[in-house]
Amino acid sequence: TAGFLHFLQREAPHCDALYILGDLFEAWIGDDDPNPLHQKIANALRALPVPVYFIHGNRDFLIGQRFARDSGMTLLPEEQVLELYGHRLLIMHGDTLCTDDQGYQRFRAKVHQRWIQTLFLALPLFIRKRIATRMRADSKQANQHKSLTIMDVNQQAVEAAMQRQQVRLLIHGHTHRPAIHALTLQGKAAERAVLGAWHSEGSMIQLDASGIQLIEFNF
Repeated sequence: TAGFLHFLQREAPHCDALYILGDLFEAWIGDDDPNPLHQKIANALRALPVPVYFIHGNRDFLIGQRFARDSGMTLLPEEQVLELYGHRLLIMHGDTLCTDDQGYQRFRAKVHQRWIQTLFLALPLFIRKRIATRMRADSKQANQHKSLTIMDVNQQAVEAAMQRQQVRLLIHGHTHRPAIHALTLQGKAAERAVLGAWHSEGSMIQLDASGIQLIEFNF
């Protein structure tokens, strides 16, 4: 958290815009959660002199308009095409690309049903906290028995998404495997850039007129 706040103070103000591609928080049980951390992050984001955009991750997909207003963020759909500095690109969280993990995709389909989300958010806060804690524990245990290949993106899913959106540049997170991958789409060069997790160091992708670069930095 301290590393992210430092990034917001030192790096982000010099950008034209900041795009956060999900999993900003470990878990999210509702905009009414009085966790002081949430307000601290919201205040720091709102203080930025540049636009901030947010795509939901698999851990914080319940972030709603109330928190977006508090933080000054604009919520985007799960797939967003941008035209920036002469580039047409697709940004997304990336979990929908991990189609080999069929168990996760079934779970995702369930929890993204509107009626289930409405029912969950109507529960008392202490019950939501218990459910979230249990779900995180179950997720960690399940991932211990999955191969790294299953939890990574499926190449066919990547190519299908890029072709559907007619882009040759894709930026996503989720897999926590920072890299810029070269690929070929319909005989033409393309790139897939992946953000890293903010566990032991920061990770950002910078796009400008000169191109794209992955930047990792110490906290």
